[in-house]
Amino acid sequence: MTAEHDNPKVLDAAMWIAERHNNEGGRIVPAVRSRFSLTAVEACQACALADRFRQAGRTANA
Repeated sequence: MTAEHDNPKVLDAAMWIAERHNNEGGRIVPAVRSRFSLTAVEACQACALADRFRQAGRTANA
């Protein structure tokens, strides 16, 4: 099994979440699944990775 940061779709989704996490009204997993064609597990991995990005102060622009 690959780490979530090894999957480019998960990484893209994580960056998107980290930058726009408040814009989905609490329905981020369905939004990410649809937008990035992810499985539920991958969407959750993206959410966890986005949280780590936010804690580190890292986004796509950083």
